[in-house]
Amino acid sequence: MFNLESFIGKYVTHREKSMFLNDINKNKDELSKKIKGKSVLVIGGAGSIGSSFIKAILPFEPASLVVVDINENALAELTRDLRSTPGMYVPEDYIPYPMDFASPVFEKMFRERGGFDIVGNFSAHKHVRSEKDIHSVEALIQNNVIHAKGLLDLLSEYAPEEYFCVSTDKAANPVNIMGASKRIMEDLIFSYSDRFPVKTARFANVAFSNGSLPAGCLARLSKLQPISAPSDVRRYFVSPEESGQICMLSCMLGENRAIFFPKLKEAQMMTFDAIATALIEEHGYTVLKCDSDAEAIEKSKALKEGSTEYPVHYSISDTSGEKAYEEFVTDTETADMDRFEALGVITGKAIPDQSSVLKLCSDLNSAFEQESTTKAQIVDIMKDYLPNFQHIETGKSLDSKM
Repeated sequence: MFNLESFIGKYVTHREKSMFLNDINKNKDELSKKIKGKSVLVIGGAGSIGSSFIKAILPFEPASLVVVDINENALAELTRDLRSTPGMYVPEDYIPYPMDFASPVFEKMFRERGGFDIVGNFSAHKHVRSEKDIHSVEALIQNNVIHAKGLLDLLSEYAPEEYFCVSTDKAANPVNIMGASKRIMEDLIFSYSDRFPVKTARFANVAFSNGSLPAGCLARLSKLQPISAPSDVRRYFVSPEESGQICMLSCMLGENRAIFFPKLKEAQMMTFDAIATALIEEHGYTVLKCDSDAEAIEKSKALKEGSTEYPVHYSISDTSGEKAYEEFVTDTETADMDRFEALGVITGKAIPDQSSVLKLCSDLNSAFEQESTTKAQIVDIMKDYLPNFQHIETGKSLDSKM
């Protein structure tokens, strides 16, 4: 019987247990002090990382947990998962709300509760493929930047003890709009750091997270559909469990304006085609390499007739915004590599000029109000704020591929 957790450990992360266990065990008393008896709000908590964050903090027994997510079905499954896990602590005051954190009803709920001790924001457009045209770009920036500002303004009235907002490795020297939006988000939350402590984390791809290519490969297998993957894109990976743990450690143990990242070596990078091949072979098939999506689709018909040759199309990446490698720290940043066993921490980040960040938000909003605004103009506005933003535009999107 296929076990995804075991597969991830054997073929993707090459770790039998979480790389952060020792850091968690060494800091258990401090984590308990920070979490036990506290009120917790998790926005985007039904997603892969948000739900893993919840599972990481619950053993430390918060007094209340409110989870907000627009995905009603995922919230229902999260609740079933928590309630069905042996030994899982779920506080009596646990409420999953299917709502938009940028909506009036969210603000009403937040104010009636008088704020929260701990707030984690995992609501984000996280895919490079979210960058398509001006409409998709506006939705991405609204979620990752503009709505995040609205939340920060609300938090300013009810200052939390800890605030965490998830970032991405793609924020380091960004080449796509998603990564650039998260780099701007870092400055945005840090500009509020004189009001309450703010922290974030840049980390690797979460293996088999919702919507990820490996998860897509698993879905294709279940439907006997062909698989497509890039052969030249190398990525760092952490397990779903590890993704929640790094966010918990950053949120609870990070100092103000700290950026956490996993200590991973270049040799630990994986390519997506290698993961796909291992997944196919683990399911009892042999890989049948094809020269195009069309050929793979045609040859996949034989799978329903009992063929054990699984058609794939592995190719060189040629879509917009794809970086051939990943990095967590830029040349202008300083990282403390000694405090934690498995985590590096970018320190010494100054408080950004809030007026500059707010002006950027205003400029973006003004641009989106104009019917003639193009994606290229939005990129130019972002480049004015982020001079190192080297946008890779090929005119092709992942949505044009299998």
